[in-house]
Amino acid sequence: MRALLLGERLDTRALERDEPIGAAPLTVAIPGGGVGVLFRYGAVVLFGSASAAMDKFVASLMPCVSAAFTVAERDDARVWVRAEADEQVDPAGNIVLRERTTERLQLVADILAKGLVLSYYETRIAEIFDGIEPLAAMLREKGRAGARGKELLRHIGDVLLIQQKMVGRVETGEKPELLWEHPELERLYMRLAEEYELRDRDRDRALDRKLDVISRTVETLLSLVQTRSSLRVEWYIVLLIVAELLLTTYPLLLSR
Repeated sequence: MRALLLGERLDTRALERDEPIGAAPLTVAIPGGGVGVLFRYGAVVLFGSASAAMDKFVASLMPCVSAAFTVAERDDARVWVRAEADEQVDPAGNIVLRERTTERLQLVADILAKGLVLSYYETRIAEIFDGIEPLAAMLREKGRAGARGKELLRHIGDVLLIQQKMVGRVETGEKPELLWEHPELERLYMRLAEEYELRDRDRDRALDRKLDVISRTVETLLSLVQTRSSLRVEWYIVLLIVAELLLTTYPLLLSR
């Protein structure tokens, strides 16, 4: 099984018309064998297919991907089907299922896709965090922001987009809709969510703290930049007033 994060968004409307195996999330057959589960937030999870068939299927999806990543985020796992086994993640990291039903594959895909997205945004947040650290250090050492307003606004935009995608679109902390129709899969979901740390409150709090620190730091720096710009404008106004006074009084002085 292979999980991929291809980009910011995947337009699944065209594939929804091709008699999918399942919906919410969209599940389709892969040409050449296998099953693909597609998510509108840019993730794809592929089951039981040869590497060549997977690569060809992913390539066919790329025209539907918005803001595609240069290198797709990837995670691999193994799924074993054992009728008498307990559904769980075994010590070797393999996902054990009793049956290979569409609903079970959708549930596994939902967990892996959300885990992949969460890991990606954790890395992205860490990069933003590292990017603002030199700005804060310059503020401490030199007493000035050391960044332009556009750069700081871009950081604010990054934080807002990450929050919007994680909470609004991906819903990493929410249970999948299929559990409403298949409550018998609740136990499997809880085990997988725990294994992939989707319900880890410490992980959520760490992300929230980093986003909060980034937001407050950038807003403080932006406020300083705007204050400095305002002072500069005020000095320009003062200079213009002085210049106007000089131009007005100079002819009078000459006439005397």
